[in-house]
Amino acid sequence: MPRPIWSGSICFGLVNVPVKLYSAVSPKAVRFHQLHAKDHVRVKQKRVCPLTDEEIPFEDIVKGYEISPGEYVVLDSQELEGLAPRRTNTISIEDFVELSEIDPIYYDRPYYVVPGNRGARSYRLLFEAMRETEKVAVARVILRSRERLVAIRPAREVLVMTTMSFADEVVEQEQLKASSINEVRISERELDVACRLVESLAAPFDPSKYHDNYRESLLDLIERKAHGQEPVEVQSATREDLRPVDLMNALMASLKAA
Repeated sequence: MPRPIWSGSICFGLVNVPVKLYSAVSPKAVRFHQLHAKDHVRVKQKRVCPLTDEEIPFEDIVKGYEISPGEYVVLDSQELEGLAPRRTNTISIEDFVELSEIDPIYYDRPYYVVPGNRGARSYRLLFEAMRETEKVAVARVILRSRERLVAIRPAREVLVMTTMSFADEVVEQEQLKASSINEVRISERELDVACRLVESLAAPFDPSKYHDNYRESLLDLIERKAHGQEPVEVQSATREDLRPVDLMNALMASLKAA
């Protein structure tokens, strides 16, 4: 049984809903340690001053913000603590919005929100009200000493809270060269074939059919080497041919293959 990472309450109006947060995802990335190639001992990292080549004690390290190359504004711990958001145990709902109004580009990390002690009735009331009105709550919460913007929505049997990026953290599309695609002209026939190709590849979303092939192969290699087995020879990936192709011919060939 996973442990809650946070306990508190959801506040909307004058109603408090006791809740607990659980991580909704568990990253499966394979992590390696740095070892000395000669004797396979863990390598230690030291904080060294490049001017004196001496190791610096942790208590002698301060935080600085670079305002120009080699020039820093130094902030001490008291100054930083004075600006830190006041720790609270509340998820404060500010607005209820339509789900379609939130661009998925704002979403970050999901959490399950489950009722806390003696919170089942108020939790169920909030859950049903949001499902009935088809609204998503936009709220703020302090997680790991940082204020986060979050979206809360009903999903199957529990509420799901997803941390979000703030507006000024999202890169504007106008900064990208791709914004010039409106100047490109495509024919109705090309669009028709492309739409048929999309429809031929359409299928219900089943997340279980998608696998991290690299991670699975890597774990298999580790398992084999751990048991003294010879690793299976794997062909290296070939470089993709990026030569220009005729768009219509490529569409028709893809549609035929599908």
